[in-house]
Amino acid sequence: MVPFTFIHAADLHLDSQFKGVSGLSDGIRAFLRESTFASFERLTELAIREQVDFIVICGDVYDAKDSSLQAQLRFQEALDRLGEHGVGVYVIHGNHDPLDGPRMIVSQKEHVHVFGPEFERVTACRRQDGRPVAVIGGISYPTAKVTENTSLHFQRNRDSSLFHIALLHANVDGDPAHETYSPCTRRDLTAAGYDYWALGHIHKRQVLQENSHIVYPGNIQGRSIRETGAKGCYVVRVDEAGNIGLQFHELDTVRWYHETLAIDGMEGEEAFYAMVEDRMEAIRSERPGQMSVVRFAVAGRSRLHQRLEEGMAEEILHELHRKAVRAAAEPGGFEGLVWIESFDIRSGPWIDREALLEEESFLGELLRYGRKAGPDGEIRSDLFGSALQPLAANGELRKLLAEVGEEERTGWLRRAEEMAVMLLAEHGREREGGGEPDEH
Repeated sequence: MVPFTFIHAADLHLDSQFKGVSGLSDGIRAFLRESTFASFERLTELAIREQVDFIVICGDVYDAKDSSLQAQLRFQEALDRLGEHGVGVYVIHGNHDPLDGPRMIVSQKEHVHVFGPEFERVTACRRQDGRPVAVIGGISYPTAKVTENTSLHFQRNRDSSLFHIALLHANVDGDPAHETYSPCTRRDLTAAGYDYWALGHIHKRQVLQENSHIVYPGNIQGRSIRETGAKGCYVVRVDEAGNIGLQFHELDTVRWYHETLAIDGMEGEEAFYAMVEDRMEAIRSERPGQMSVVRFAVAGRSRLHQRLEEGMAEEILHELHRKAVRAAAEPGGFEGLVWIESFDIRSGPWIDREALLEEESFLGELLRYGRKAGPDGEIRSDLFGSALQPLAANGELRKLLAEVGEEERTGWLRRAEEMAVMLLAEHGREREGGGEPDEH
């Protein structure tokens, strides 16, 4: 087998909007909008620097609803540059850029192949000598909602001894955080006999299987708090024996973080503000040349909790946003800029939790049940199923609920417990003090 190298990327979402970020200056908003292009530019530079033979892009180059002339021109410019360096490009369309939607115009270039709505196979060649190295099979979404198992169309060319690569935009094994488009299983993919399944659609980087590799590279730029951590692509090297070497390369210009601030025993506002600034500095030192966006989850029990709930967190957020806007306006201001997306108050008022756990009271029983439900997935599932059933009757809400991850659901459970403890504990204090609770 002739050795070769390619890049596996997906879900570029060029020029698409960032979600859940408010209070931005025009300059910061423009920087965020440019970040998908900057990450794509890094992808192009990586391909040239690593002298790869070709790139595969596995769907959602852009969002049809946000497609722009700028996105088309920048994409075409990158394709032309890759062609100048002899790098082939193979593209499929996904649910966000289906063939029947507003389409990005791609000039007919010999080094670019865009797969159509029917399964097809093409041969990819090595850049330096034109020798055939791989058979690439692919299929694009004809419409935004493809609910059939399109992986069943893939068949290995049994007459070819070349390495086989499959390009598919799909939800493998039913990831609940993403729409179930082109649903399939690892067994379906393995049965087709391909050497490497280059997947798109799931924005979390993961290698589902090796030896008949099944790989999601994730997206190249996170765009919301649901997309934390490093984002990028895989450089894939195939040797003479057909062995595969994967190397992840970071491409993101803006990185998202979800951090926890523990305030147990904390008394004063100054201590909390100092903790926030220290954590921001730690993030800045991790990525000194890039911008970061962070959501701080405030946890623990403290007498500071009530002040946070009553507006202190919003006041601090406003002040830190003001400082960030001012810093961003300076030359090089986006290098090391840390923007706080929000404070997620999951803390609670100070109580003697261990004593309450021993009480033979409704509150004690509630806390004991919460402790049991924490690590028990079946109990959590039953709780969410019954609590959210009225909302699930609405189609749009049902879709949103399906996108909520396990971590966020667990956060809801903790928050509900904290609210119950706060309300019941306050009710108990009113009864002990002889006061009457509000009738409403």
